[in-house]
Amino acid sequence: MKNKYGAKKAIVDGITFDSIAESKYYEQLKWLKQAKQIKDFELQPKFTLQEAFKKNGKTFRKIDYKADFKIYNLDGTIEIVDIKGKITKEFAIKRKLFERKYLDSLTLLKYDKYKGFIEVN
Repeated sequence: MKNKYGAKKAIVDGITFDSIAESKYYEQLKWLKQAKQIKDFELQPKFTLQEAFKKNGKTFRKIDYKADFKIYNLDGTIEIVDIKGKITKEFAIKRKLFERKYLDSLTLLKYDKYKGFIEVN
Protein backbone atom coordinates (compact mmCIF):
# COMPACT_ATOMS: atom_id res chain seq x y z
CA MET A 1 0.00 0.00 0.00
CA LYS A 2 1.31 3.47 -0.89
CA ASN A 3 0.71 6.72 0.98
CA LYS A 4 -0.15 10.07 -0.61
CA TYR A 5 3.54 10.75 -1.37
CA GLY A 6 4.12 7.42 -3.08
CA ALA A 7 5.95 5.73 -0.20
CA LYS A 8 5.20 2.06 0.43
CA LYS A 9 4.22 1.09 3.97
CA ALA A 10 6.34 -1.54 5.70
CA ILE A 11 5.71 -3.74 8.74
CA VAL A 12 8.56 -4.72 11.07
CA ASP A 13 8.10 -6.31 14.51
CA GLY A 14 4.34 -5.80 14.11
CA ILE A 15 4.84 -2.03 13.69
CA THR A 16 3.51 -0.36 10.53
CA PHE A 17 5.86 2.29 9.16
CA ASP A 18 4.85 4.93 6.59
CA SER A 19 7.79 4.00 4.38
CA ILE A 20 10.40 1.34 3.79
CA ALA A 21 13.04 3.96 4.65
CA GLU A 22 11.49 4.47 8.10
CA SER A 23 11.48 0.73 8.72
CA LYS A 24 15.16 0.51 7.71
CA TYR A 25 16.04 3.32 10.13
CA TYR A 26 14.11 1.53 12.89
CA GLU A 27 16.18 -1.59 12.24
CA GLN A 28 19.34 0.52 12.40
CA LEU A 29 18.29 2.06 15.73
CA LYS A 30 17.53 -1.38 17.17
CA TRP A 31 21.05 -2.47 16.20
CA LEU A 32 22.62 0.71 17.66
CA LYS A 33 20.76 0.16 20.96
CA GLN A 34 21.79 -3.49 21.12
CA ALA A 35 25.40 -2.48 20.38
CA LYS A 36 25.14 0.14 23.17
CA GLN A 37 25.83 2.98 20.74
CA ILE A 38 22.64 4.76 21.86
CA LYS A 39 20.78 4.62 25.17
CA ASP A 40 17.27 4.20 23.74
CA PHE A 41 14.77 5.47 21.18
CA GLU A 42 11.06 6.17 20.82
CA LEU A 43 8.75 5.89 17.85
CA GLN A 44 6.45 8.72 16.79
CA PRO A 45 7.19 11.25 19.57
CA LYS A 46 4.58 14.02 19.62
CA PHE A 47 5.30 17.71 20.15
CA THR A 48 2.79 20.50 20.67
CA LEU A 49 3.87 23.40 18.48
CA GLN A 50 1.03 25.74 19.42
CA GLU A 51 -1.64 25.41 22.06
CA ALA A 52 -5.34 25.68 21.19
CA PHE A 53 -6.82 29.14 21.67
CA LYS A 54 -9.96 31.23 21.18
CA LYS A 55 -10.10 34.56 19.40
CA ASN A 56 -13.18 36.57 18.48
CA GLY A 57 -15.40 33.65 19.44
CA LYS A 58 -13.58 31.22 17.14
CA THR A 59 -11.71 28.22 18.52
CA PHE A 60 -8.37 27.35 16.94
CA ARG A 61 -7.14 23.78 17.41
CA LYS A 62 -3.67 23.10 18.71
CA ILE A 63 -0.91 22.28 16.23
CA ASP A 64 0.99 19.07 16.90
CA TYR A 65 4.00 17.62 15.13
CA LYS A 66 4.71 13.91 15.19
CA ALA A 67 8.30 13.03 14.33
CA ASP A 68 9.44 9.56 13.30
CA PHE A 69 12.01 8.91 16.05
CA LYS A 70 13.36 10.34 19.30
CA ILE A 71 16.87 9.11 20.08
CA TYR A 72 18.45 9.20 23.53
CA ASN A 73 22.21 9.38 23.03
CA LEU A 74 24.79 8.06 25.48
CA ASP A 75 25.97 11.60 26.29
CA GLY A 76 22.48 12.61 27.44
CA THR A 77 21.56 14.56 24.33
CA ILE A 78 18.31 13.93 22.51
CA GLU A 79 17.93 13.88 18.76
CA ILE A 80 14.66 14.06 16.89
CA VAL A 81 14.78 12.34 13.49
CA ASP A 82 12.32 12.53 10.65
CA ILE A 83 12.69 10.43 7.51
CA LYS A 84 11.61 12.44 4.48
CA GLY A 85 11.36 11.64 0.81
CA LYS A 86 10.08 15.13 0.10
CA ILE A 87 9.76 18.26 2.23
CA THR A 88 6.25 19.66 1.96
CA LYS A 89 5.21 23.26 2.64
CA GLU A 90 3.26 22.08 5.68
CA PHE A 91 6.32 20.31 7.09
CA ALA A 92 8.53 23.36 6.43
CA ILE A 93 6.21 25.45 8.62
CA LYS A 94 6.04 22.81 11.36
CA ARG A 95 9.84 22.56 11.31
CA LYS A 96 10.18 26.30 11.94
CA LEU A 97 7.70 26.13 14.82
CA PHE A 98 9.54 23.11 16.28
CA GLU A 99 12.95 24.78 16.02
CA ARG A 100 11.63 27.88 17.78
CA LYS A 101 9.99 26.03 20.67
CA TYR A 102 12.24 23.03 21.38
CA LEU A 103 15.93 22.75 22.22
CA ASP A 104 16.24 19.19 20.87
CA SER A 105 17.86 19.02 17.46
CA LEU A 106 15.73 18.01 14.49
CA THR A 107 17.52 15.94 11.88
CA LEU A 108 15.97 15.21 8.51
CA LEU A 109 17.18 12.11 6.73
CA LYS A 110 16.54 10.72 3.30
CA TYR A 111 17.33 7.16 2.27
CA ASP A 112 19.54 6.69 -0.77
CA LYS A 113 19.90 3.08 -1.88
CA TYR A 114 23.57 3.66 -2.72
CA LYS A 115 24.66 5.94 0.14
CA GLY A 116 22.28 4.89 2.92
CA PHE A 117 20.78 7.63 5.12
CA ILE A 118 21.86 11.14 4.23
CA GLU A 119 20.97 14.37 5.98
CA VAL A 120 18.78 16.83 4.07
CA ASN A 121 18.10 20.47 4.75
